[in-house]
Amino acid sequence: MSKSKMAPGPITLDVVGLELNAEDRRRILHPLTGGVILFGRNFANRQQLTKLTSAIKKLRPDVLISIDHEGGRVQRARTDGFTHLPAMRKLGELWGAKSKSTHPAESAAIAMAAATACGYVLAAELRACGVDFSFTPVLDLDFGRSGVIGDRSFSRDPQIVFALAKSLNEGLRLAGMANCGKHFPGHGWAEADSHVAIPVDERSLKEILNDDAKPYEWLDLSLASVMPAHVIYPKVDKNPAGFSKVWLHSILRQELGFEGVIFSDDLSMEGASIAGSVVKGAEMALEAGCDAVLICNRPDLADQLLTKLKVSKAKQAESAIRLNRLMPLASAPTWGELQNEAQYQHAKGLLAQLGLIAE
Repeated sequence: MSKSKMAPGPITLDVVGLELNAEDRRRILHPLTGGVILFGRNFANRQQLTKLTSAIKKLRPDVLISIDHEGGRVQRARTDGFTHLPAMRKLGELWGAKSKSTHPAESAAIAMAAATACGYVLAAELRACGVDFSFTPVLDLDFGRSGVIGDRSFSRDPQIVFALAKSLNEGLRLAGMANCGKHFPGHGWAEADSHVAIPVDERSLKEILNDDAKPYEWLDLSLASVMPAHVIYPKVDKNPAGFSKVWLHSILRQELGFEGVIFSDDLSMEGASIAGSVVKGAEMALEAGCDAVLICNRPDLADQLLTKLKVSKAKQAESAIRLNRLMPLASAPTWGELQNEAQYQHAKGLLAQLGLIAE
């Protein structure tokens, strides 16, 4: 299917199990569906995952198959040959490691090379099994306050976060995968977990833009998509960032000049409950500037969205153009071919040498 004929809708939803059932198929075929996100429950082994992604693509070649696959504690597939990648904090620690080298930037350069290797291995393994996209990297700063972010963050320093995220993005790109910076403008300061509560960050706009949001500004064109935080910043707007025109339109689109895809975070999370209903949440997110909305772990709510959400043709067309840019441009090697690929072997060798993965 040529990209000119691809028309993904604004809803990204999940599937129930290891293979598609009739209800999954019905939802995927709905014109408002534009993506399928996979979870741990959808992975048993590589063969099963490849069969599942193939079945999805057979139904809808234009849907983006995605997964949360960051490394560390957020990695849905980590057995049957998948490399269990390190938490991103490990890369930040490499950056600051003492080096015997006469080059002052040696440890930073090694950390950046490791980040590129992580991105390459992550994307190459997923693509070999038919997964198009991962919601990574985490750009949140590690203030030592947020348990839900914690070691998922590269560092407290926005300059280190920027450099390592840019390096990781390069690895993803080399394997034919786009990227997603999250959680804009930053989830590192708010202590509450937006999966189960509504976090609040009381800092000023100036503080946030000068610290947490800097990686988004500096990454610029190398950032393909962004996921906003289900966090309220009351000194900026009463709505969480994902429902806020101030954050998404005025700041992200206009001030920072971001032209990529904006995904809402999962609308079934407690942090999204302020909207009242899932349909209202999706409407608010799309109106604020999101191109796509995620609904996970609640097939009943996915059905509500597919039945009741109204999206203008103009909005859907604009978002579809952006979403299509995230789709891989070329076919990927099979798993067997990947094992013999020099780049892949080099990347894994570097990570093993640095003690970041098991040999």
